[in-house]
Amino acid sequence: MSLITISQDFGTEGYTIAKQVGDALDLEVYDDARLKDEALKEGISEEYLKGLEEKAPGFFDRLMGRKPDIYLDVLQSVVYRISRQGEGIVVGHGSQMLLKDFGCALHVRIHASLPKRAELMAEQRGIEYQVAEKIILKKDEEYKGFFKYAFQMDPNDPDLYDLVLNTGKISTETAAKYIADLGRSEEIKACSLEALESMDRMSLERRIHAALTENEIFSKMISVEVSEPGTVYIYGIVTSENEKARIVDTVKNIKEINKVKNNVVVVAGY
Repeated sequence: MSLITISQDFGTEGYTIAKQVGDALDLEVYDDARLKDEALKEGISEEYLKGLEEKAPGFFDRLMGRKPDIYLDVLQSVVYRISRQGEGIVVGHGSQMLLKDFGCALHVRIHASLPKRAELMAEQRGIEYQVAEKIILKKDEEYKGFFKYAFQMDPNDPDLYDLVLNTGKISTETAAKYIADLGRSEEIKACSLEALESMDRMSLERRIHAALTENEIFSKMISVEVSEPGTVYIYGIVTSENEKARIVDTVKNIKEINKVKNNVVVVAGY
């Protein structure tokens, strides 16, 4: 089994490389569309996924809605569930950060200089070089903003990656071959049952957080822990018995959960 994350500078053909690696290793490629499909399979409303991209929410998104919070919970849940399978290629969406402590994942960064990326985009899309450059700079800024908002980190931090490939110097075919060769290595293919089960628990925890937020239970003072299959421990403080009951009902409606251990405390006027 090989689990690989591929992150890219905009305009470096990271999706093309991911597809080539997937073909070489016979692995599923989870790009933007496929990740959203997986989220819908988990029962997440399509309304919460419309128009959500890798960029930090604006002021009114934060003030008037909770879509970014739901999006991040759903995203983490789906990425962790894919990881539970122990194989696949996840493209972008902060997967290198979400799985940075998952020892049996290979994290790859596809990089190229701005001039190389702008030159390629101008050629492929039939636009002027200066226009391509502006598009790329805007996309780079949006992605950095998303990453900082979601994870409080710089996506260019070298500690997040095992391999960085410069497609300004090597072809997509050569890049894909390097990644596939590493993906076949025993260090990447080996993954303990304990690590896989940990991803399962983390996926379920994020789904619970998403369900609470979707039901307008904003869970900053609520902690959720899945310590064993089907059993959830809930801790925290709420302001009413009604809110406490709503939390339990919401969690019980998630099909994988058989038992809810409720340690939520009601503190009036908190």
